Amino acid sequence: MCQILFCNDEDVIENNKIQKSLYDPACGTGGMLTVAGEYLKNINSNVTLDCYGQEIQDETYAICKADILIKSSLENENASDNIYCGNTLSEDQLPITFDYVLSNPPFGRPWKNEEKAVEKENAKGENGRFAAGLPASSDSQMLFMQAVFSKLDKEHGKGAVIHNGSPLFSGDAGSGPSEIRRYVLEHDILEAIIALPNDIFYNTGIATYIWVFNRNKDKKRQGKVQLINANALFEKRRKALGNKRNDISDKDIAKIVKEYNNFKPTELSKVFDTEDFGYNKITVERPLLDEKGKPVEKKGKVQADSNKRDTENIPVKQDIHEYFEKEVKPYAPDAWIDESKTKIGYEIPFTRYFYKYEAPKKADDVKKEILSLEAEAQDALKNVFGE
Repeated sequence: MCQILFCNDEDVIENNKIQKSLYDPACGTGGMLTVAGEYLKNINSNVTLDCYGQEIQDETYAICKADILIKSSLENENASDNIYCGNTLSEDQLPITFDYVLSNPPFGRPWKNEEKAVEKENAKGENGRFAAGLPASSDSQMLFMQAVFSKLDKEHGKGAVIHNGSPLFSGDAGSGPSEIRRYVLEHDILEAIIALPNDIFYNTGIATYIWVFNRNKDKKRQGKVQLINANALFEKRRKALGNKRNDISDKDIAKIVKEYNNFKPTELSKVFDTEDFGYNKITVERPLLDEKGKPVEKKGKVQADSNKRDTENIPVKQDIHEYFEKEVKPYAPDAWIDESKTKIGYEIPFTRYFYKYEAPKKADDVKKEILSLEAEAQDALKNVFGE
């Protein structure tokens, strides 16, 4: 994540003497802040990185503050003053923007306790942190996502945040999650999504993704989103650590960053227009019929039969009425679109884009395998019972 953040920063590349800021809204014990500072120092010692963070757990916050105090005491004795304790969602203690934001927020954490404060922030619109929308109260991931991109400097801020698969597709058209995806895509601040290998975290083995946000995309990336499938780029650990069974090696990291920088379609990388993820959800109605099979009318308007109601998702790049005439009318000539119910939705079906069809084994090959396994089982039973 650090390499993705800093790889195209001209100040870093050109070894300029400059001061940068980095923020983590769910900083934990400060691991990401520390790693980012060390990485940047190794590639350009002229850059001073001011690290800021907020953490909700008292003990975890204390460890983070102490760690930064010890590590930075010789360079900046006040560095630990930039770490705050409190609930990021309900009491933001850093009402400023940053050059970089880096975070690994909790997955599936409910935000019901912060509901009033979050809704109040959402009501501020673009002046608040949650202008894009509100997700289901059972999972605060997409609130943390907004806490990341809302804190980016409007001119050049860049951020990276880790999520599970839910923010890619959860929620129907018009729902909170869909509206948040719509916001980041229509405002063109989502730069890339990187699928990570499974089993690389201590406390979860589920699929995880890095979302990369950029307020100042390169010209070639404007209106585009890059998907990188790094799911198979890992090395098995000799000994598991909780759910952590795999590591991403330096070689694999270099490959991921290379794919990101090249920004070209390959086996691991695909590039899409932001509109490719959008769709119009239309409601298809059919007439309510009376006992004689004639349409029922009320005030001169044909009434819809709710039992025959259906919906269709049509890509935003495709004309709704052309699609309707071609795909619906031939099979339901009496159908019509209820325009008042049309909603725009956005989803990113990441796995579908990288799916590769594998033909099933031939029946004869399966039969041979079964017979072979049966023979092995018979031999094992003979050894057990001495027959």
